[in-house]
Amino acid sequence: MEYDEKLARFRQAHLNPFNKQSGPRQHEQRPGEEAPDATPEEALPELPPAEPEFRCAERVMDLGLSEDHFSRPVGLFLASDVQQLQQAIEDCKQVILELPEQSEKQKDAVVRLIHLRLKLQELKDPNEDEPNIRVLLEHRFYKEKSKSVKQTCDKCNTIIWGLIQTWYTCTGCYYRCHSKCLNLISKPCVSSKVSHQAEYELNICPETGLDSQDYRCAECRVPISLRGVPSEARQCDYTGQYYCSHCHWNDLAVIPARVVHNWDFEPRKVSRCSMRYLALMVSRPVLRLREINPLLFNYVEELVEIRKLRQDILLMKPYFLTCREAMEARLLLQLQDRQHFVENDEMYSVQDLLDVHAGRLGCSLTEIHTLFAKHIKLDCERCQAKGFVCELCREGDVLFPFDSHTSVCTDCSAVFHRDCYYDNSTTCPKCARLSLRKQSLFQESGADVEA
Repeated sequence: MEYDEKLARFRQAHLNPFNKQSGPRQHEQRPGEEAPDATPEEALPELPPAEPEFRCAERVMDLGLSEDHFSRPVGLFLASDVQQLQQAIEDCKQVILELPEQSEKQKDAVVRLIHLRLKLQELKDPNEDEPNIRVLLEHRFYKEKSKSVKQTCDKCNTIIWGLIQTWYTCTGCYYRCHSKCLNLISKPCVSSKVSHQAEYELNICPETGLDSQDYRCAECRVPISLRGVPSEARQCDYTGQYYCSHCHWNDLAVIPARVVHNWDFEPRKVSRCSMRYLALMVSRPVLRLREINPLLFNYVEELVEIRKLRQDILLMKPYFLTCREAMEARLLLQLQDRQHFVENDEMYSVQDLLDVHAGRLGCSLTEIHTLFAKHIKLDCERCQAKGFVCELCREGDVLFPFDSHTSVCTDCSAVFHRDCYYDNSTTCPKCARLSLRKQSLFQESGADVEA
């Protein structure tokens, strides 16, 4: 008898959600029928009322909210398509609205709703409601299709789970963020600055003080302090300004001002915005070393060799532009990654200086110089015919302006042996002949006027 009372209390406290009867009685007595024999459960004394069972008007909910042995465990969803999951989400929303506020059952329903939405986002094709390209603040965001690569959102500083989350990457500055963070971006794309105003800050860490920033982050303007309350102030070695931990991730980059003035290539901590800007500017030839720091050529011998090779390549360029074989072979495309090398010998990029410091640029440029000289002096007869003969000694082989033992007249571009040119105390013979011809023509024109 004691066991039957405990079983009755358990059944009354934990009602079966699959029971579709509206009342506690399983059978109703029809007229003319005798009442069934009373079972031991019906003969039990009346028990105190338990927690009322939640029922839906249309159907009994089987989301497993009541604690019984027949409910499904959390995280187990039998729905396998999008429509079933959407219907389950709507049912779960309705349950949450009808349950008492702040109750345990409502909290469990919210957890179930979160699981259902994550499952739906995993199964649903993101192309249905997310555009492929978004343009915001000069950013051109392209929706990524990779779901296996784990990235970090540049806006909220959290991990992007590509398997269940949609994320975008800016094609200009490679800014990455969740689709939900797109409308929260406040910083314009740094590629626009690179396109319109491509120049470096050439002062080494131009710090003005945290008080000049009103103790706020230079980018997002949140309050910061050196003590870390409410947020830690981190200095960018490129701009000299202070940033919060969301805008400054302690990324390392080579500072152009330190390279140009001190030949210092040690990476230092910069903000996210500065890192993206320096990454986009690394291959742009915007450094005129002769004007910024002319003494650098006295300190770095490799720069002197690079400058001489670049000057020789500029002297070879006219030969290639007038040579059909060179144009068909596209020899100048050997320098397609450094187009400024065939335009001038003054401009340098940070990548050029990095390669000079590592010893890579000198080796590659020497090989290209040898290839160009071989075509002009040995392989091509047309280019050989455009050589010079020293008009001072009229001896020796054919000379070219890029030979190491020659000198070029600055006025008429004639080529001589270096020893002959500097030993001769008179002016260039070709220039002397041109001046004499001009004088004779002038005298003849004057005589005609008098006549």
